[in-house]
Amino acid sequence: MMTSVMSLHDIDVSEFLNVLDTCEGKVYLVTNEGDKLNLKSKLSQLVGLTKLVEGGKITEAFVLCDSLADESKLFRLNMFGNAEHTA
Repeated sequence: MMTSVMSLHDIDVSEFLNVLDTCEGKVYLVTNEGDKLNLKSKLSQLVGLTKLVEGGKITEAFVLCDSLADESKLFRLNMFGNAEHTA
């Protein structure tokens, strides 16, 4: 079951990759052209992120997750700059 598409902005690439490594389900990067890359694959990470990285930050990306827990981690990273933020 796929969760909603989440837009990421100004994400630290290194931290984003660290959080991806902790995700249990599939996480996809969806491009504006409609391509869908499985970010659990290191090759797809390289291909997908290379196109989006500008000055060491992801400027714009859309992410789709299989798991609500993974979506929550990435949402916290997007909003608060880390995946462990608690209100």
